[in-house]
Amino acid sequence: LCRGGLAERLCRLQNRERSAISFWRHQCISDDKTPSDKSGVLIVKILEIFEECTIQVAICQQLEQSPVTLSPEDAVINAEEPILKVLFARETAAHLKSRPQDVIHIYPPWQKLLLRNADVPVIMNTYFSQKVLLSERSEAREKTYGLTKTLIRKNIISLAQTFRLDDLDDKLHQEPSDNQVACAPQLHNQGDSKQHPLALGAVNDSLLDMVESQGAVGWREVQVRVVIQRVYCLPAREGYRSHTQGNKPLCATPSMNSDPPNARLCLLVQDAYGMFSEVWLQSLSSTDGIEQYCRRWEGKSCCLAGMKILQRTTRGRALGLFSLIDSLWPPVVPLKVPGQSQDSEMMTTNLPPPSFCYILTAQSGEIHVEVDEEEQISNLYQPPAVHGLKEILRIDGCNERCSFWAQVVYQRLQTKQNVPVDQRDILLFVTDSTLQNVVHGIPKVVAVSVTASCVLSMEIREALSAGSQLVFFKDALWGNGRIICVERTVLLLQKPLLCLAAGADLSKLTGPVRLDELDSTTQANSICALRGTVVGVNESTAFSWPTCDRCGNGKLELCPQDRELLYCNQCSEVVTTPVLKMQLEVFLSCPGRSQSTVKVKVWHEITLFVLLTMLLFLQTYEVQSVLGKEVGLLNCYVHSVTSHPNCVVLEEIVLL
Repeated sequence: LCRGGLAERLCRLQNRERSAISFWRHQCISDDKTPSDKSGVLIVKILEIFEECTIQVAICQQLEQSPVTLSPEDAVINAEEPILKVLFARETAAHLKSRPQDVIHIYPPWQKLLLRNADVPVIMNTYFSQKVLLSERSEAREKTYGLTKTLIRKNIISLAQTFRLDDLDDKLHQEPSDNQVACAPQLHNQGDSKQHPLALGAVNDSLLDMVESQGAVGWREVQVRVVIQRVYCLPAREGYRSHTQGNKPLCATPSMNSDPPNARLCLLVQDAYGMFSEVWLQSLSSTDGIEQYCRRWEGKSCCLAGMKILQRTTRGRALGLFSLIDSLWPPVVPLKVPGQSQDSEMMTTNLPPPSFCYILTAQSGEIHVEVDEEEQISNLYQPPAVHGLKEILRIDGCNERCSFWAQVVYQRLQTKQNVPVDQRDILLFVTDSTLQNVVHGIPKVVAVSVTASCVLSMEIREALSAGSQLVFFKDALWGNGRIICVERTVLLLQKPLLCLAAGADLSKLTGPVRLDELDSTTQANSICALRGTVVGVNESTAFSWPTCDRCGNGKLELCPQDRELLYCNQCSEVVTTPVLKMQLEVFLSCPGRSQSTVKVKVWHEITLFVLLTMLLFLQTYEVQSVLGKEVGLLNCYVHSVTSHPNCVVLEEIVLL
């Protein structure tokens, strides 16, 4: 806020006002519930309550003096006493928890407003108000009613009515009180809407209008129509930080690649005015897959009801969310403009990108998302634009969302100390035809880092464990020369039906995957092809161990009955013919790194190990017999590249 400006002065005034109200309420509690000074106190009895534009309006009858011994129901009201319309702010209404027949004391400085052409005066500035309990019976009634929630009728005043536009939408009229019912705790398709009470409610097309008219507590009586731009999952730990019920969190088990119940289904929706909201739905069961929701819901219109505002977030607080929103901006069709007639010539897309977003969630576990799956794809929907990896690597921007179709050729779990295995990042090495056909200058294989916040479906994990797969990466993050799968990134085995190819070469690979050879540009945590000459074997670090010939268990024990035999705990049997496995570190001289020491760690299964073992066995384990031998091409993972000393440490690997 500008120093000394009107906004700063208003903010200070509101803070002082809140402090004065809080101090007054605390003083009322300390002084035996009611202030002693009754001068200027307005005493009213509530006859009817409804809500309009977040303000609670109470139709009341003024009392000359509140009865002392009678309950509010028994208070004698003179028919000649005036009728008043009392306005309570949202915070005051939440504090009073008023209902019809309650007696309210309104302390100064309240104000009376006389409207032209209106017979009922309006009472404003009612911050210093207190409900009066006059007898033990009324106190018992209050305790009983406190356990049940009172449904307040809400009058929906649309922006079209406020600005008296010519094209009023008939669907935005006042909501009838018959629709004040609880929502069913389940998702609904269009076919179910006829049986659902909310199907009769008013339908709005503005998220911001709904928030301003219904408030943050929740809205049930009306619905808002939006377009589903993206469907994805977030770890349940995202809700653990900010969404709690009382003192009990919804889920206190953060996990990246854990079972699906730890993942929450989410929607990124957009209204006709361009406003975005993220909707948190239910946790996924073990049989649900994100792929079916993406295929069925993305691009479709839906109606939301039974929601409440969990958080109003901004660009600085949720960079990941707004990077996805920015990829969907500007809209592909003109947007409606608040407060203007919605003729086509008045629509415009020359609007700045959104600076805030509301996070919506179910109200007390009650969800109503009405998706019309039979409806055609909305014109507002923006499908992911698919690019080739070669094109993505040439993007100059930072934190750009990108989508691509690639072959996973190798995966590796990142090693981090004091981090559980199921919360570590995964490196997926991928390629496509745009990289394999490149001669030089661009790597033939790139690493995609899958962070702990990216939820992988069970189908993806099972497919990757089975072998090389074609995977569709939707809304990955590109920046600083890296492709990262973060929250709101979705990995699919099938390409969505709706996606923009954007001129990318999406042809499948026709031959074996080729890797870049080791040279001066090779970096750590990459994979490469290696050829060279054996110049040494590190005998001090070489070791071998026996494994079970049936199950491959490498942790054999001495047999209790016969200490000369080995015993396998997994098979529960004696191992008579164990398989000997070994590890070696070999030093190579490579033409691509002639000035570097190249150390390769090889295992028993690998080509280089088989070659060395055969030579060593034929020469009775004489190391000199393998020196000078040519090896390659070997597929290797680069552990580290250092300049002091000038050394490259690799590990021979097998591609998927």
